[in-house]
Amino acid sequence: MTARDAESALFARCAAAAREAAQPAQDQREANVFRLAAMVVRSRFPSESMRLMQASERYFASHPNARLASADVVRKGWVPSLPRLRDMLSHRLYGYMATNQFETEPAGAVGLARKVESERMP
Repeated sequence: MTARDAESALFARCAAAAREAAQPAQDQREANVFRLAAMVVRSRFPSESMRLMQASERYFASHPNARLASADVVRKGWVPSLPRLRDMLSHRLYGYMATNQFETEPAGAVGLARKVESERMP
């Protein structure tokens, strides 16, 4: 597995935990990355941020000494950088939200276009 593959798998786990409340962190690395991810996406995705934080807190409840400072998470190489973590996770979450939007609209993209158009009208 390449570094990019490992990074992609970690971002996929973050996105899954952000979308589903039943996704607890599996180890120290995930718990700390979820916690950090929750902090960096909080302004754009408050609900997803809360689920990531809950997933990390469930792990830390049984492993209280596993919590690391944010700088240590980056220093260990568990995330490449905070901006990359924010951007890659945001991209995955925006993609998920767009997919769900189309699935809930009666006519997919056409329904979404009509909704946007109707909101523009006074």
